[in-house]
Parts: sequence; structure tokens; C-alpha cells
Amino acid sequence: MIIRLKPTVFLSFKAFLAASLLSISAIAQEIGNYQPELAWDGNPDINGVWQAIGTAHWDLQDHEASAGLPEMGAIGAVPPGQGVVVGGEIPYQDWALEQKQANWDSRPTGDPETKCYLPGVPRATYLPYPFQILQGTDKMMIVYGFAEANRTIHMNVENPEPAPLDTWMGRSHGHWEGNTLVVDARGFYGEAWFDRAGNFASSSLIVTERYTPISADAMLYEATIEDPTVFTRPWQIRMPLYRRLEPNARVIEYKCVEFSEEILYGHLMKREESED
Repeated sequence: MIIRLKPTVFLSFKAFLAASLLSISAIAQEIGNYQPELAWDGNPDINGVWQAIGTAHWDLQDHEASAGLPEMGAIGAVPPGQGVVVGGEIPYQDWALEQKQANWDSRPTGDPETKCYLPGVPRATYLPYPFQILQGTDKMMIVYGFAEANRTIHMNVENPEPAPLDTWMGRSHGHWEGNTLVVDARGFYGEAWFDRAGNFASSSLIVTERYTPISADAMLYEATIEDPTVFTRPWQIRMPLYRRLEPNARVIEYKCVEFSEEILYGHLMKREESED
């Protein structure tokens, strides 16, 4: 469904959501009609540079515009956006909902992104930067620009090894189910946020991702979130990913640590005393 609006027509936030909400479930119904190009091993070829488009990196749920730091004006404000949580609700336990609010109140310095920490899974997927999928036989790799993050997906392992230690990006094992790449990711450090709104999980997090080609230049991305420490039940996010079509499309390293030194280490730096 395509909705065309005259330039002079402005909608309220709620009206905008009602009018422009694209049903991803309708896209999912079309998946069976698309036959992707196959790689040499007979599985769908999803090599390439991909990117999510939307506002999930600000907030996974429906959200209105909100102010940022006063000195940043509109540049630091949060734009309104449509949520990607299936059903709209994140089923927090009572204590965790309070923690989520505390995370919100601690912005922006409370967000691990501000400190250039690795983004974790699934957040790395919908940060506003391209990422590249490198498809091999026994392993696949996904390379992200932000903080030089990357992850290896160990394919078709009969007895997956647990992560030797918890990390920001966890340990990933994958297999193909028809045209869908299914990835199990766990072994997380437990400090990453899902978005700038402060949605979070613990080190008990398990993420089951599904990457399904829906056209030559688009995939449906689904991630089921399980964490009995934080949530009352599993829940899911769903969004399309788009192939970057520029001839020179590539992932450029975003080495952001040097931009975070003041936040991380400013209190340790020696300050020169001003002269009277």
C-alpha cells in the first residue's frame, strides 16, 4: 500500500503511525514467492553490504519526537519513529522496567554506544551504518563499521561449543532452513543496550536471528529475544534490511574510541590550573 500525502498536509504522530504503518507480516507472506540467487554451495547468496533503514537504533518501540541536550537543538533531538517490536510490547519484569527507566534517565552518557563499546546483538544490525556479510562454507562473517565490531557465525556445528567467556558480541552458530539463515547467538557480557532508549538484557540473553531474502536487494530480519532474568516471555523484532547498491559500496571503519576519551577518562586527566 502506497500512501501519498500533499506537501501541505501534516499528520499527528498517532495518525502518522496509523496511516503509514507497513505490515511486515504482509511482506513475510510474499517470501515464499521469491527464489533467491544461490551461492555455489546451493544456499542463498547473501554476500554483500546491507543496511537497516529506520529509527530502531533510537528506540525499538513506537516513539514520539523528544528533546536531547538543549545545546544540541534539533541535531541532538530524537525523531519520531515506528516500532519494530512484534506486538509493540517489550515484556519486562517489574524490576527490569524500572531499570529501563533508569537507563533512559542516564542518557546520553549511560548508553554504551556513547563510550564506543561494541554494540552487541541484535543492535549491531540496525545501527545507522552499513555492514557486510561474507559467506563461506564452515563459517560466515559479519563486519560492522561501528567500533570495528565483527562476528563469526560457525555453521552447521552438531554440538555447538559454549562461549569460552562472555563478550559484547557473544558467540554465534548458524544453519540454513530452506532460504533462511538461522543464527543462535549467546554468551553475552550483559552490558549492551538494544537502543538509545535504554532497552536492555542481561548476560542470560539468547538471540535467535533469521535472515530471509525477499528480493534481490532486500532481506527480512527477525530476532527473537529470550532472557528469563529480565523478561516475562520471549519477544521478537522484525524489519527489512536493504542491499547498498552503489558500485563502490563498502564498510568503512568507524574508529570512535578517540571521540569517547573525555567521557571515559576525563576525570582521570590532569587539568592545568588557570593562572590568576
